[in-house]
Amino acid sequence: MIKLIDKTVDYLKEKGFNNPEVGIILGTGLGKLTDHLEIIQEVSYNHIPNFPTATVEFHKGKLIFGNLAGKKVIVMQGRFHIYEGYSLEDVTYPVRVMERLGIKTLLVSNASGAINLDFKKGELMLIDDHINLQGSSPLAFKGVEELGERFVDMSAPYDLELNKTFKQIAKANNIKLHEGVYASVVGPQLETRAEYRMLKIIGTDAVGMSTVPEVIVANHLKLKVAAVSVLTDECDPSNLKPVDISEIIAMANQAEPDMIVLFKELIKTL
Repeated sequence: MIKLIDKTVDYLKEKGFNNPEVGIILGTGLGKLTDHLEIIQEVSYNHIPNFPTATVEFHKGKLIFGNLAGKKVIVMQGRFHIYEGYSLEDVTYPVRVMERLGIKTLLVSNASGAINLDFKKGELMLIDDHINLQGSSPLAFKGVEELGERFVDMSAPYDLELNKTFKQIAKANNIKLHEGVYASVVGPQLETRAEYRMLKIIGTDAVGMSTVPEVIVANHLKLKVAAVSVLTDECDPSNLKPVDISEIIAMANQAEPDMIVLFKELIKTL
């Protein structure tokens, strides 16, 4: 994998992706942060050597380098999921590339369903901890020790100082920001009523199909990481209605301005 990463990094450096400080992964329906970027360079995923290609229609599939809030950032406009047929190593490959390019901080966004019924769709949740229900680990491959310590401590996978700053920014800008536990499942099917009940029992506040693999690898690489979920639907097993994906995208778009404020203001403090 080291040789693959080196080839990818060399290509991006030739394209001008030099000395980024922050990496940002934009989730479902959360691509408009790039409108606030002073873009220096952008490359489609399918042009980058050894990069996966996003197959979900509402994920753009571009890696963008530019200035945001006074910092050089790399933005993944669209991410990868194991439900697309990718391995966990594929899903997390861009995190390893961004770290090799120089990032020290990784900010992640996603769209998720609210298991905690005190949380409402259209609101945001700061991820304090997670439960990995994807059945494996992005560190479970031969040779992982060449890229970092095999047995990664996960007692605090989300940086406490970044989370504290996020909460201060939310308060100052009158943004409702819950805090809770995110469970990551495989998908792409949504959960049954029984699965929602199980998720609540094990301590889940929100559920989605991403984020946890990238966070595990960020910890493997000793990056500071924080993540925010947009709650796009309410998962009440006693009153469950069919989910319309277009409504989920619309809800993500509705909450996106608050997400942009949080990310921009946090980056100013780094």
